[in-house]
Amino acid sequence: QSQNLSEEFAKAARQLKKEAPRIQFGKIDVTYQHDLRKEFNIREFPTVKFFVDGSREDPIDCRGVRQASAFITWVKRRTGPSTVLINSTDEAEAIIHADNLAVIGFFEELHNDSVEVFCETARDVPEMPFGMTASKDVCANYRIQKNSLVVFKKGKPVHNEVLEDGRQNKLDLMRLIKTFTLDLVTECNLETSVKIFDVPVENHILLFTPTNSEMFSSIHENYKSAAGEFRGKIIFVLVDTNETRNGRIFEYFRIREVDIPAVRILNLTSDAKYKMPADEVTVENIREFCQSYLNGKAKLHLSSEEIPEDWDKMPVKVLVGKNFNRIVF
Repeated sequence: QSQNLSEEFAKAARQLKKEAPRIQFGKIDVTYQHDLRKEFNIREFPTVKFFVDGSREDPIDCRGVRQASAFITWVKRRTGPSTVLINSTDEAEAIIHADNLAVIGFFEELHNDSVEVFCETARDVPEMPFGMTASKDVCANYRIQKNSLVVFKKGKPVHNEVLEDGRQNKLDLMRLIKTFTLDLVTECNLETSVKIFDVPVENHILLFTPTNSEMFSSIHENYKSAAGEFRGKIIFVLVDTNETRNGRIFEYFRIREVDIPAVRILNLTSDAKYKMPADEVTVENIREFCQSYLNGKAKLHLSSEEIPEDWDKMPVKVLVGKNFNRIVF
């Protein structure tokens, strides 16, 4: 992964040397540069930082960017306008159809807090084009209420987010927009795992089920139906229990064959796991589970060994997850 990113980084450097020669690219091996590693608090690899105006104070982190084209866009949006100003329907159509995904902000006027947050968000989402407009004709053409952020996928609007002035949060918008780089339900495998973890949403729900079972179609449909309601808040992942390469995921969640189909929520920051209380994978059960988790009411799921029969016979007691709270607290 580090090698691939290094190659893409070099490719972006060669391209920008022609287009923007004032922007310099450098590479540091912190294995040998211990002082620099400590000064800039480098904890994971690779890390990309952008230094502005010759200052080594507070460089900007470039996270989740892996392709040369995205590097180039990210740098350009940091040094120039982050969005394209749209004045006509033709200009809007050009952006909407330029890529698989596009984001357009439809505004009453182009000088308010919502516009500022929209432009800030665009700087950190270089994977897709961003445009904004205050044109009455453009808004009327797409029948969009002003002060709205609209995500277009393959030329069609797939999400409309009303932007309330002063109420929007850049990180929340970025999370929401980046989830559109994933399917509503993403099957976890070697190819998709990097994409899943690149989206800055810490809550993941996982459905463990064999994809060749008779029930799979209806279970998957229920799971997918619930997913749309939680876009930007929870990433929906499918884990095929027939795929041997997923063995380590089963071990991590302590999923047994008798448990399948199983639904779990994982918080990436705290590593906390939650088990869906209901057995049936219905839209209502998934919705209730997700909502109770987001409301902070879901019960933490502690995978545990059974309590040994002789746990209390010796001076040093044997504790497992199932008796830890009762004995210790």
